[in-house]
Amino acid sequence: MPYTHRPAIAGWFTGEGDDFRLLGTRCTACATVFFPREDVRCRNPNCPGGALEETPLSRRGRIWSYTDTRYRPPSPYVSNRELPWEPYALIAVELEAERVVVLGQAALGVTVADLTVGMEVQVVPGVLHEDEDTETAWTIWHWRPTGVAA
Repeated sequence: MPYTHRPAIAGWFTGEGDDFRLLGTRCTACATVFFPREDVRCRNPNCPGGALEETPLSRRGRIWSYTDTRYRPPSPYVSNRELPWEPYALIAVELEAERVVVLGQAALGVTVADLTVGMEVQVVPGVLHEDEDTETAWTIWHWRPTGVAA
């Protein structure tokens, strides 16, 4: 039976395939963009404050920094402790239009050996965790170098 896909963090991303986008918020007074989203008030200390509007973020950006995970993170990170730990790449991506850096995992199969600072990447949907008991796949965003097939 196929798993039901549910966002691991509601309201942070939307869409599927080529329509997949991260969702941030933009202050209507100063145009500052926030990710993760801000729903209470503008965090820009130089802003008098304005309404915050949801805004889809750029799908592509450039690698600002990256590293790999060599150990299993502590709770609340969910992983099957009966399986061996599989390291994964973690990428900080600068979205030039929004002037923000967004952290996320690399797409499945992408390692630190495949990455360089300044490389263009795009946001793609990914799976954070599959819960066999509830048949739920908890979805998240991943970063994949452009020109690499899904």
